[in-house]
Amino acid sequence: MLPRRSERLVLKPEDVQPSTANFKVIGVFNPGAVRLGNEIVLLARVSEQPSEHRPDVTGLPRLGSDGAVVVDWLANDNLDRSDSRVVRRKDDGLQRLTSISHLRVFRSHDGKPEHFTVGPKFLPQSSYEEYGVEDPRITRLDGKYWITYVAVSRFGAATALASTVDFVTFERHGLIFYPDNKDVVLFPHKVQGKYVSLHRPSPSSRFSRPQIWLAYSADLMHWGNHEPIYAGSEGWESDRVGAGAPPIAIDEGWLEIYHGSRQATRAGEVGAYSAGALLLDRNDPTCLLRRSRGVIMQPSADFEKQGFVPSVVFPTALIDAGDLLHLYYGAADTCVGVVQFSRHELLEALQ
Repeated sequence: MLPRRSERLVLKPEDVQPSTANFKVIGVFNPGAVRLGNEIVLLARVSEQPSEHRPDVTGLPRLGSDGAVVVDWLANDNLDRSDSRVVRRKDDGLQRLTSISHLRVFRSHDGKPEHFTVGPKFLPQSSYEEYGVEDPRITRLDGKYWITYVAVSRFGAATALASTVDFVTFERHGLIFYPDNKDVVLFPHKVQGKYVSLHRPSPSSRFSRPQIWLAYSADLMHWGNHEPIYAGSEGWESDRVGAGAPPIAIDEGWLEIYHGSRQATRAGEVGAYSAGALLLDRNDPTCLLRRSRGVIMQPSADFEKQGFVPSVVFPTALIDAGDLLHLYYGAADTCVGVVQFSRHELLEALQ
C-alpha cells in the first residue's frame, strides 16, 4: 500500500442541501474532478432518501412521469432489506434502490474543504434515469469536458454521456452503453485516430473473474472492438473490478487507477472496496505493461471505514500535479476525500 502524502475530507452530507422537499442527503461522493482555470471543479453524486418514516413500510424514491420525484411505499414483509443500498421484492425478485441520486457542481480556488461553493444541479430527466444519475467521470476532449455517468432505471444500470464547457450548462447525448454496464471512463487523447474508453460489463452469469474491458469509437457515441484487458486476480478484487479515474498520459504509458471489491462473507454485506493501478501501452492500450503489487489504497481513515456503506474507497478522478498525483474518491458511499501520492512511489509500486 502506498504512503499517503496527504489526506483530506473534502465534502460530507451536511455540506449539501437536499434538492427535494421532505428528503435528506445521505451521501455526497464519487466525484469527477478537473482543473478549470484557477479552480478545482467537482461534479459529485448526491444521494437522497425520504426524510419521512412510516411503520412497516419502506419509501423508495423514483422520478415520476411529470419530472418530479415521487416515493413508492412498499410493505416491509415483502422486502429483503439486508442490503442498505437496495431492496429486493420477495414476490418477483426485482430490486429497487433505497435512494435517488443527482449530480451537483462544487468549485474551489484551492481545493480546501472550507472553500468549496455549491453550483448547478444535474438532475435525472429521462425514463432511463428513473432511479437516478450516479458516479460521473470527466475527461477533457476536443475543447469540451465530457462526462460519463450511470443512468439507473427499471431497465438496469446503463452509461450515458453529457458535455459542458463551463459546468454551468450541460448538453445530454443519451445512452452509450446499455445495461448493465458501468465505470465507463474516456481516455483524454485519441489512439490511432479513435476515441478510447474503459468499461465494466456486469453479466449475471459468472463464467470468469470480474473484468475491465476496452472499446473504440469514431464519434464517442457508437462503441466497438470490445476487448477485455484485465481480470481481477487477487482476493481484494474478487467480487468486482472496474475503471476508477479516467487514465492520464505519462511518459511510461497510460496510468489507470482502478477499483476492486472483495467478495462478501455474509448476506447483505458489501465487500471492502480498495484501489489499484495499471499501466497500459500508449499506442496499444489493450496491452497491459505493469500493475500494482496489491492495493495502493484501502479504507483506513474513519470516514472511509464508517458510513452508509462501510469500508469503501472508490477512486473517480486523478489530477496530475507533477511530482504529486491528487486522487479524488468516494468514501463509504458518504463523503468525498482526496489523497496525494508521490508519482515516483506509485510507479515504483508497479510490476
